[in-house]
Amino acid sequence: MVVKPVPGRTTAAVDGDAVVLLIGMRVNHFWAVHQWVPVMVSMLRMLKELGRDAERGLLGHVLLTASPRTYYVVQYWESKEKLYAYAHSPDMFHHRAWAIINRKERAGKMRGHVGLWHETYVVPEGSHESIYADMPAFGLAAAHGQVPVEARGRYAKDRFAHRSAGASEETR
Repeated sequence: MVVKPVPGRTTAAVDGDAVVLLIGMRVNHFWAVHQWVPVMVSMLRMLKELGRDAERGLLGHVLLTASPRTYYVVQYWESKEKLYAYAHSPDMFHHRAWAIINRKERAGKMRGHVGLWHETYVVPEGSHESIYADMPAFGLAAAHGQVPVEARGRYAKDRFAHRSAGASEETR
């Protein structure tokens, strides 16, 4: 599917906090395919599972490669509560995948063949801004929607100061 760029400057239409999860893996030993391929497949399986149920709270994601060894996903979530609920739900694949990883680590079967990491950020409203020039919706804008930059402010300082229409004067 070819996605056409939106002409001009746009920004992400985030109302409220932005919840961003960076999660990934590093292949420490390329020859240990039996260790790192299942991890990669598990991440893709979790993304597919989340994509089937929008109520889980994943708004969007971007798959990235930092190097031939390091792969990660930037995920945008509706709320930290929905992210935590998915991570801890015994009905979801994430729960089973972590149980397998924990068992392998306890048994000494991981042996440093693959590294795992994640970082979670809850960015308060008014503490993030974005701009896209002649771009299709990408990243935060793909997750939350894309609006003309003037809707949030022409300058970064204005977009940082933007509050949702529902915010009261007392909270500004």
